[in-house]
Amino acid sequence: MLATMLSMDAPSLTDLVPIDGIWRRMDEVERRLFEVTTTSNSFLTEIAQHLVRAGGKRYRPLLAQVAAELGPNPDGGGPVEAGTAAELVHIGSLYHDDVIDEAETRRGSPSVNANWDNTAAILGGDYLLAKASEVAAPLGEEAVTLIAQTYAALCEGQVLELQLEGNFAHGPAEYFTVIGGKTASLIRTSARLGALTAGTARDDVEAISEWAWEVGIVFQMADDVLDLVASEDFIGKPAGSDLREGTYTLPVLYALQGPEGDEIRSLLADGAPSDTGVVDRIIGLTAAGGHVDRVLNEANERLRVAEKASARLPESGLRPILRSLELYLTDRVHAARG
Repeated sequence: MLATMLSMDAPSLTDLVPIDGIWRRMDEVERRLFEVTTTSNSFLTEIAQHLVRAGGKRYRPLLAQVAAELGPNPDGGGPVEAGTAAELVHIGSLYHDDVIDEAETRRGSPSVNANWDNTAAILGGDYLLAKASEVAAPLGEEAVTLIAQTYAALCEGQVLELQLEGNFAHGPAEYFTVIGGKTASLIRTSARLGALTAGTARDDVEAISEWAWEVGIVFQMADDVLDLVASEDFIGKPAGSDLREGTYTLPVLYALQGPEGDEIRSLLADGAPSDTGVVDRIIGLTAAGGHVDRVLNEANERLRVAEKASARLPESGLRPILRSLELYLTDRVHAARG
């Protein structure tokens, strides 16, 4: 399902974005994802479509379609291609991430590297990234450049995260550099490409791009909190996965600076914890110290900055939709916490 439920009582993305044209284009994005990943080699097709079939929120192509509503030509075909290219970059990067992290599951299914092997995952990821460039090419030079620059930013963020793995001496500045590259850059590109391909005025393209950057940062902040507070059923991977991989996200970095820091450092003295009891203890200390709530408060501050950017857009029914998409991110955390 394109629209992922937050909980039994929470609204779906379809409810939050009540514009039929957007969802018609999202159906086209879904069709295109399968179309462009179908190859003459059935094994490559199976690999390339593994995570496409697993579904997901499709938040990036959705933002492309929402941003396209700012222009005079949202249904001209360009926004669908923009959303397809962005999602291909996202899925391709997940293949590579799962190899790096030695992940066994993704979106509730076996990861590609676990289902086959690392070679298949790397080649599948490379193929998806190549197809993203192919899809973007007819959209023009600016679109191709954006896709290339965005994937470079993803790699830069990933490399810095790799350098920081197991290192709890770094602080929030490095964290925000990592998530800006790994997450916010593609979310901003998704919205920017959607707006550009619909013929949106330049000032509005810049405003929606700034909005999407802040939303992208919050997207990752919320995801990192979910990794600590949500169940495996909710997020599709074991709780505390980041800790087990030696990735210390913002709540844990704040906890390391707090009165519980000495105990957490002693628990991490032998490297990334594999013992569930140790992971649960670190999560408990982080939550009890108020650091999860601190991150959520900071996320809300970021969303206020996003609101200021969206306030520069023309008055329309799109503004409340943008606000709903902002709150969706933090509402997921509240739903997971119960």
